[in-house]
Amino acid sequence: MTTQIIVQNLKCGGCANTIKKNLEKLEGVSKVEVEIEKGEVSFEAESEQEMTKVKESLKSMGYPAIDDPNSISAKAKSFVSCGMGRIMNN
Repeated sequence: MTTQIIVQNLKCGGCANTIKKNLEKLEGVSKVEVEIEKGEVSFEAESEQEMTKVKESLKSMGYPAIDDPNSISAKAKSFVSCGMGRIMNN
């Protein structure tokens, strides 16, 4: 099933690169796409369990879903994730 999640703190290609690379590692998750302008992450998930894993993974990287709290620590994690995404993209 195709799912879209609107996330917070998604600002650039570095963020998108980090999100895509990490979500593609999850078993049962495929076709990961990131729309920076919309703050949207879309993917194919085999079940609800995988969708929950994606949401948890996004949150741990600093990109909580729009309906989750966006703490200072989440914002800090997103800056680190963004930087790593920029480095790994080069």
